[in-house]
Amino acid sequence: MSHARRLTVLGVTAALAGSLMAVPAAARTAAPPPGTAAPAKTPVAVGYGGAVASVDADASAAGIEVLRKGGNAVDAAVATAAALGVTEPYSAGVGGGGYFVYYDARSKTVRTLDGRETAPRTATKDLFLENGKPIPFADAVTSGLSIGTPGTPATWASALKKWGSRPLAQVLKPAEKLAADGFTVDDTFRKQTADNEARFRDFPATAALFLPGGKLPVVGSTLKNPDLARTYRQLGQQGVGALYHGAIGRDIVRTVQRPPVRAGSARKVRPGHLTTADLGAYGTIGHAPTHTTYRGLDVYGMAPSSSGGTSVAEALNILEKTDLSRLTEQQYLHRYIEASRIAFADRGRWVGDPAQVNVPVKGLTSKRFAASRECLINDHKALTSPLAPGDPRHPKPCGTTGRAAPTTYEGENTTHLTVADKWGNIVSYTLTIEQTGGSGITVPGRGFLLNNELTDFSFAPADPAVPDPNLPGPGKRPRSSISPTIVLHHGQPVLALGSPGGATIITTVLQTLLNHLDRGMPLVDAIAAPRASQRNAAATELEPALYNSPLRKQLEALGHTFKLNPEIGAATGVQRLPDGRWLAAAEKARRGGGSAMVVRPAP
Repeated sequence: MSHARRLTVLGVTAALAGSLMAVPAAARTAAPPPGTAAPAKTPVAVGYGGAVASVDADASAAGIEVLRKGGNAVDAAVATAAALGVTEPYSAGVGGGGYFVYYDARSKTVRTLDGRETAPRTATKDLFLENGKPIPFADAVTSGLSIGTPGTPATWASALKKWGSRPLAQVLKPAEKLAADGFTVDDTFRKQTADNEARFRDFPATAALFLPGGKLPVVGSTLKNPDLARTYRQLGQQGVGALYHGAIGRDIVRTVQRPPVRAGSARKVRPGHLTTADLGAYGTIGHAPTHTTYRGLDVYGMAPSSSGGTSVAEALNILEKTDLSRLTEQQYLHRYIEASRIAFADRGRWVGDPAQVNVPVKGLTSKRFAASRECLINDHKALTSPLAPGDPRHPKPCGTTGRAAPTTYEGENTTHLTVADKWGNIVSYTLTIEQTGGSGITVPGRGFLLNNELTDFSFAPADPAVPDPNLPGPGKRPRSSISPTIVLHHGQPVLALGSPGGATIITTVLQTLLNHLDRGMPLVDAIAAPRASQRNAAATELEPALYNSPLRKQLEALGHTFKLNPEIGAATGVQRLPDGRWLAAAEKARRGGGSAMVVRPAP
């Protein structure tokens, strides 16, 4: 791509950013002073002093409170995440894990933390097999077998120790107060509870917390979690050792090994094998971020055990040879879908936990490998899935290697937050307990759900003839699609982005980047735009606005097959504007809309 093209894209991006000076004052949202109610959600905010974007107004307000008191982006990210553990307990919390990507303004470098959950050290590739066959997925989800060692508390402690400026106890205070005082139940929370009602009723501690009085929580009511408030207070006072080496951890292990099922329940809940030794051996990992260039920008993401960074980078590299800004909507979507299909074919073959699998990260993110895969795309005909992978170690033009294997299932619920501070530091952080509601099992007396993250492993190879890097193993981290991303230009921040959504995270982040950088959409509109998600599957998933549009028939004429997905992802991002202001952006409608806030709104 020419130097002139790079400058053109950057010029367009800067112009878009500058145009946001016209954002209505009502959208320039700051958090209220501490002790007052959080404002209604708004999807975009512009101003100074720092910014927070999350799916929840109370959580964003917690982060802004920390920024207002002099904390940095890392402090605010932990505060926001802890608050999400209160208000988004079915997506994230103490019982889960995640990936933390940090831009340090002083050194102009990007660092990461892998806080993914780990399998017990006794786990084998047969973890989810009985009589040689995989157990039903739903049985695995709601079981002790699916629960990995939580990584979220260790992530908070590691991030604060490395890059934070405030102690854990201080940044947990807003979430502790929120848990004690309660939050207002909205439509999304009630619906998620209703979707889980049957299994929640089978665990007394879960039912007592989330089905108050034995009924679904009422929209507009206040839901309190005093047990979680005490857990946060204990973590603040004793440090995360209270979980990894102390009483909280012993309670987790007891719950996993002897799931507290309601007397008389017909549900078969298999016990897990997690031990206190597994918790004691846990640690976060400071991987180097993935990196590629795209139209003169530097794009950083999360390295394996996540497949997000390598897959987003590969797809961008495949698409870079095409001037996407000049294509019709149909041509653009076709190219985007095909690049996603190819990246997922390669992800499935090569990406797993690098501690136990040799993952060719440099090859997967190289321009040479992308060029060997890009030539598979035919502008007049769709590829067929499952597509066979290429070999990033020995790229061959339009070459594939071995047999194709379908993509294994990955749950679709998580939460993402993006934070920036007045010094220019940025955090893009995605955290999860996997399924909506995780395992469904609350630790009695502790106020948090345990993850079902180990179901992200392949239960068995999709094709026995194709090597699968994501089978269970002792102490292994299951492959993730989490894709927290930070984009720089000559070391200076352009934007940061991420999303929930299981394997659709990769396509959500990719499509949002393309919408903004290539198609010229302001960041909040790039997030709101209707999504398509192709993951080397027979059918590409479309949100209703695309599924019901003429574009579907135009793409079907090329051989694409589609199925409807009511909602894909729920992204948030922050952007540095040319005049030094921050723009925070979140969803306009998905998950009931997101919450963007700044410390000081622009006048």
